[in-house]
Amino acid sequence: MTTPGAASLSAPLVGEAMLPRPFRVVARFEETHDTVTLEFEPGDGDGIRFAPGQFTMLYLFGIGEVPISIAGGDEDERTLVHTVRSVGAVTEAIWSLGIGDWVGIRGPYGVGWPVDEAEGRDLIVGAGGIGLAPLRSVVQHVAEHRDRFGAVSLIYGTRSPGDMLYGDELHDWRTRFQVDVGVTVDRSDEGWQGNVGVVTSLLPRVNFDPANTVAMVCGPEVMMKVVARELVSRGVEPADVHISLERNMKCAIGFCGHCQFGPDFVCRDGPVVPYAQVMERMRLAQL
Repeated sequence: MTTPGAASLSAPLVGEAMLPRPFRVVARFEETHDTVTLEFEPGDGDGIRFAPGQFTMLYLFGIGEVPISIAGGDEDERTLVHTVRSVGAVTEAIWSLGIGDWVGIRGPYGVGWPVDEAEGRDLIVGAGGIGLAPLRSVVQHVAEHRDRFGAVSLIYGTRSPGDMLYGDELHDWRTRFQVDVGVTVDRSDEGWQGNVGVVTSLLPRVNFDPANTVAMVCGPEVMMKVVARELVSRGVEPADVHISLERNMKCAIGFCGHCQFGPDFVCRDGPVVPYAQVMERMRLAQL
């Protein structure tokens, strides 16, 4: 993983920006019954430098391509990690990949999480479901540079204990890196001893200074709206709450228009945006 910074695209983007490069699967870990974490290495010798929150386009010949947020990578840029949930033809095919299989990857694209802006301040990371994947590299960066941040809290909600991602890492973040990790589920099972309820039910236990806090939130849109509103109601500035829209992205470079959200194109102007920039638009149904 590399030290992040806000990234943007230069225009026009043609030629190489649309050509996928070959990457080989070198590690595979099944997170849940429908979600897998894959580690890739480049086949042409050059790694990918990315900022947490950016995404790439994963391409399978004869099937198609999909935008997937980068879930991590190593310091020397030799590996790239993606966590993928099987929800359609392309993601099902990606989920089925094994070690040694090849994919095409182009990118990275978009604007990442403002990790540099959070240094010296309290940080709240809020995730719902697969939304923890785009935030994984943020927490990894914080863990590697823990002395640069104030109080760090992760609040994470899943449908059930069996849908939880990165179980071992959650434990490490909590026990080794002084990250206050809170997990809640919509429905429990026999072995679950933790919290049951929505993500915002974890906020009262979080220690933070509202005037000196940055929040990064990713998950279903309704979850992000509720968490963002709750944080603002507790005194966090809307400009200090950042969300990842990740909606309807198709081409990754702002040409096709599928990801237009008001005046913005999510793949080009996001996916990470300050809540202050979109809070009025998010109140409008079906925009």
